[in-house]
Order: sequence, then C-alpha cells, then structure tokens
Amino acid sequence: MDVNIEMIPSYKIAYIRRKGPYGSDNVPIMEQLKNWAIEKNLLCEASIILGIAQDNPEFTAPKDCRYDVGLVVLDKFKVDNNYINFGEIIPGKYCVFKINHTAEAMKKAWLDMFSELSKRSYEIDNKRPIIERYSMKLINKHCCEICVPIL
Repeated sequence: MDVNIEMIPSYKIAYIRRKGPYGSDNVPIMEQLKNWAIEKNLLCEASIILGIAQDNPEFTAPKDCRYDVGLVVLDKFKVDNNYINFGEIIPGKYCVFKINHTAEAMKKAWLDMFSELSKRSYEIDNKRPIIERYSMKLINKHCCEICVPIL
C-alpha cells in the first residue's frame, strides 16, 4: 500500500446518497452517478469521483449508514433534478492510501489502514468522513485512493 500525506482542498460535489450497509450495494449508485455525468457531458479524463462513508459502522447501525457517491464539479454547477444533491467536502489534511482498484484490495485496505495509521502515530479526525477517491487517471491504471482525515 502506497501512503502519502496530502492537503485536500474544498471540493464542490454533485452526489447521490444511499442508506444501508456499506459494501457491494454501493456499486449501483456509483453507476447511476456515472451514467448521469455521461448524459450531462461531465465525465472526462480530469474527472474525480468520490465515495464518502458518512458514518462509522461501529457506532451506527448498518441500516442507517449513509454512503454518498459524488462527482467533483465547478462552483457554478446547477442541479437539475430530484435525485442529485449538491454539497461540499471540508478541506484538510488526509493520509492517502493508493491501492489496486479491486474488491479484494479495497476490503484489505479498509481492514489494514487503521493499524497503519496507528503505526505512523496519525490520529483520525472524526469530524470529517473517510473518502474513496477515483480519479480517471488512476482508474485507467486500475488504482484508487482511500483518504483518511487526520489531525
């Protein structure tokens, strides 16, 4: 696992929210967002898609966990329907784990990253969510990133 520290800027996002247990059920809303973005000519080589786990399943019942899939958009973006929401990612310092973009690698990373943070003496900032970041450049290399907010 490749690990770096990064200051992530404030991102404006158009997003879809799903409520329920985290996992493979998040895939359909990712596809829904991508199809919407393609239809609106918003998906290109420079696009960034974010998967945002809004709740910690250790403290929130799986049925109540919120997962957002968002596309980074410009400030002037206008939402034109009822299922796309508009929001913003809070900027800050993140520990970024670059991993292979496979279900197995993603599952392993989610299991291993907390001990890796502890080994490096990083403290998680629980006021910001963990973000899965999918830039088209990395996806083309079969990679993605998990960005953990740190203090």
